[in-house]
Amino acid sequence: MVTDLSRRTFARAAVLGLAATALPPLPALASTAASASRLVDSVVADINRAINAGKSESALYKDFERIFAKYADVATIAMVSLGADGRRATPAQKKAYIAAYQGYVSRKYGKRFREFVGGRLEVTGARPVKNYVEVKTIAHLRGEDPFEVTFVVSDRSGSERFINLYIEGVNMVLTEKTEIGALLDRRGGNLDALISDLAKMN
Repeated sequence: MVTDLSRRTFARAAVLGLAATALPPLPALASTAASASRLVDSVVADINRAINAGKSESALYKDFERIFAKYADVATIAMVSLGADGRRATPAQKKAYIAAYQGYVSRKYGKRFREFVGGRLEVTGARPVKNYVEVKTIAHLRGEDPFEVTFVVSDRSGSERFINLYIEGVNMVLTEKTEIGALLDRRGGNLDALISDLAKMN
């Protein structure tokens, strides 16, 4: 299991996170350590194939968006990133925000993939934690010490998806939630303006 990644990718483009403490109570656990590990194996394999396919930058963005939509609980991640402001959104705004956020995430990560060919991400173990499963991996990058990346997997959406990502213990949703909050503040709390701008941001 290998993929191209970078410590900077996770530190600066922290967009796939979802704070477990921010979630409402989850249904009874159906995901297992084995099934969650298989999900992460598939995520890693798909990312690796996309990176090493030699595609154009725009094609790589599309591949990553497909991967994100396939393996992540995008709707929940997006709405948690919006925080309390999501509660005042209309159903139409929520739908538009989720779509804009999905594309925003894909471009934000996708544009960095080519820079980090040669790294590998290895699944080292998995364990149930409360109502989800943590899948621990080790990232090996050229010229850097290995570091831990943990995926949080849940089936709360009706099928198994990852809902959080921790890099060396850092919960990535907190960074992204802060970023989204700042973007919304700069637009005077105008959610429609945020949605429009997210759809165009790189």
